[in-house]
Amino acid sequence: MVEDELALFDKSINEFGSKFRSTLSDAPCQMVGLRDAYKDSVKSLTEKLSVKLKEEERMIEMYLEYKNRTHRQMSDKRKDTCKLIAEVKDKKQKLEDLRRNIQDLKEEYSRKKETISTANKANEERLKRLQKSADLYKDRLGLEIRKIYGDKLQFIFTNIDPKHPESPFLFSLSLNEARDYEVSDSAPHLECLVEFQENVRKTNNFSAFLANVRKAFTAMVYT
Repeated sequence: MVEDELALFDKSINEFGSKFRSTLSDAPCQMVGLRDAYKDSVKSLTEKLSVKLKEEERMIEMYLEYKNRTHRQMSDKRKDTCKLIAEVKDKKQKLEDLRRNIQDLKEEYSRKKETISTANKANEERLKRLQKSADLYKDRLGLEIRKIYGDKLQFIFTNIDPKHPESPFLFSLSLNEARDYEVSDSAPHLECLVEFQENVRKTNNFSAFLANVRKAFTAMVYT
């Protein structure tokens, strides 16, 4: 029985040794398989990561490109906006200047209108006074005053030439831009009429002026 037990033990030891050797002989193959599988997995993962990384890099590039394009567009829009604001301010300033010029022109027109109105009233008053003087002298001096073209008054003397009492001796009178007396169109012509004109401008004595003109016409008849 001891021998049988020893033989059984030996058999068990041999089987254990065979299995152990078998296990040791299969282990390198399994390790190689695991290693190859690991390498394949690492390679596949690396490739996937590389593709993913490239996609992310592309997305980053697209984002940066979009960001730069957006920045340029915003910059251009800011420039356009600033330019538009400057143009609006310039037009607004020009409009304000135009309004001021129009207002100045209106005020100047109003002043000139008032000045002209005042001058016209003064002229009307002077013409009225002249007309009154005409009425006063008409019978005494044979003087007739007519209003003719160009806002002129025509003074006509008669009863100067004893041989021809109805013969007219005349001249025209108006007011120039300076509102001074302007004598013209005398018939017959009197050389001294210019001197009389200067005197009446200085003295404003119109009665003396008419008297001097009549005397000059009378002296011409007798000479």
